[in-house]
Amino acid sequence: MKDKRKRKPQKAVAIPEETTEEKNFVFGHHATVEALQTGRGNKLFLQEDARGEKIEELKSLAQTQAVPVKWVPKQKLDTLSDHGVHQGILLAITPYEYLTLDGLLEQITAEAPFLLILDSLEDPHNFGSILRTADASGVNGVIIPKHRSVGITPVVTKASTGAVEYVPIARVTNLSQAIKQLKDAGYWVFGTDMEGTDYRQWKVDGPIALIIGNEGRGMSAGLKKDVDEMLTIPMTGHVQSLNAGVAAGLLMFEVVRKRSGN
Repeated sequence: MKDKRKRKPQKAVAIPEETTEEKNFVFGHHATVEALQTGRGNKLFLQEDARGEKIEELKSLAQTQAVPVKWVPKQKLDTLSDHGVHQGILLAITPYEYLTLDGLLEQITAEAPFLLILDSLEDPHNFGSILRTADASGVNGVIIPKHRSVGITPVVTKASTGAVEYVPIARVTNLSQAIKQLKDAGYWVFGTDMEGTDYRQWKVDGPIALIIGNEGRGMSAGLKKDVDEMLTIPMTGHVQSLNAGVAAGLLMFEVVRKRSGN
């Protein structure tokens, strides 16, 4: 691959997030605790017959954060959570604030940062699972497109078990331009496909960014020409593709394995 680490960084600006009412709730114990601890809580809704240590913990945390508590029937929580598994707990929150790509890059202090680029991911459970693994594996940030892609929703937040509060997420209008900016900043950009270099031969030194494609279509053709190298996960079974969250998790921990010397 051609060494691109002498490029000068260029600026890219993301359009601010358009918030909607449905994005202003999180539900379930873990997601609610994390949102309260990071100061995003506005009002805590608890099921009127809910009891136990977890409920007492939330009441105490809400009091510490000066967040009002309201006891409501289960039907109210069912409606607010769109019949999600709310565990008798729902928190109204301030809208999620995405970073611009510039903002994400400015806050990274790691010598060899590792970023994920999610190309039009649509399943909120996949997105939440990827964020959970990203937090566990030390990913420095995630980049998603503004259009035709799932954003931070209550389902994503719950599936991430609160990791959404700790993994920086940038939302951009054009992934191709974002990739160009990353290359100008010295990143090596890798894609994922059925054909490419065996991921076990992946060289993960220096700043890197990994693209995870759409659950059904994979990486978009337009992005494939922008990457420095394509990676593949060899498979011997009858099914020749992996769930996006599973593939992303395997590759994230491959970086951990290689960088730890194991």
